[in-house]
Amino acid sequence: MMDSPKAPARTSSIPQPNGAPSTSTPPSGMSPELEQTLALLSSHRAVLGYILIGRGHPVSIVRHAGVVFEGEQGKKYAGAISRMVESVQTGLEEVNAGDADADDLRFLRIRTKRHEIMISPDDRYLLAVLHDPST
Repeated sequence: MMDSPKAPARTSSIPQPNGAPSTSTPPSGMSPELEQTLALLSSHRAVLGYILIGRGHPVSIVRHAGVVFEGEQGKKYAGAISRMVESVQTGLEEVNAGDADADDLRFLRIRTKRHEIMISPDDRYLLAVLHDPST
């Protein structure tokens, strides 16, 4: 998703943030389309921030924007988001056991009282956006 031409189309439909500029170096090979999408995310007033997470173990934050994803809080979010995606994927595998045409997780949206977390996974990264639905 992150390196393919289709990735920006999927992530650009996510509401965009008003978070601070990214504080980490972009990963090598980051496409201009992805850069544009992340900049668009950073500019939307309803979005509190985004976090781009590497899918390895341990989980690593590749890039982020927004105060909510800085420091220890960012590490907590990265771990929690990774566990949520793994849990949903495991559940899908259990439901589709033996099915030759099994489903893959493409997008995950979680709404709480205060926030909405939108997660777009691919093989190498997880892109998560924290959104304030009241704005």
